[in-house]
Amino acid sequence: MNAVTEQLALRLNLGCGLNRIDGFVNVDKHGAPDVRHDLESFPWPWPDGSVSEVVLNHVLEHLGAQPDVFIGIMKELYRVCAPDALIRIAVPHPRHDHFLGDPTHVRVVTPDVLSLFSRRLNLEWQAQRAANTPLALYHGVDFEIVERKITLEKIYLDALKSGALTALEIDQALRERNNIASEIRMVLRVVKP
Repeated sequence: MNAVTEQLALRLNLGCGLNRIDGFVNVDKHGAPDVRHDLESFPWPWPDGSVSEVVLNHVLEHLGAQPDVFIGIMKELYRVCAPDALIRIAVPHPRHDHFLGDPTHVRVVTPDVLSLFSRRLNLEWQAQRAANTPLALYHGVDFEIVERKITLEKIYLDALKSGALTALEIDQALRERNNIASEIRMVLRVVKP
């Protein structure tokens, strides 16, 4: 983090539900948050570049059923965040019953989806003439994934640790079968000049 980001006190827990975090502005459209706001309604009530950290804990999969709304959410995240702000995201793995069994889950969120909002990757893909949609270039946003973690179900984690399955076999299973991993956690860094 740079000195400007460190001085910012505004940290947002977006879509907090009943899970408030001390030291954060807890935001939701339901219940009794610090700020009541529908995250699919733009603009958000924070000034440009005023936020140093955002938590979206099992929230993004509930938002943006329509692509323009999801892109609007990403644009608002970019607008309100300061340079080098961190956005901590946790979502259910899209091939797990936790995702599939909830009728309010409307959007798959994976590292591949979020990488479409990286200017660096968009420029690489453009140079390669790749078919990836360059959403960062189209919408003037820029996020880098600085951390990603997949939470495996215990049986698969144990098999990986014991050597009964290799990382390659786990990767293959994740593409072919359900209920291998329960959650994906990612941290985005906001890239601004």
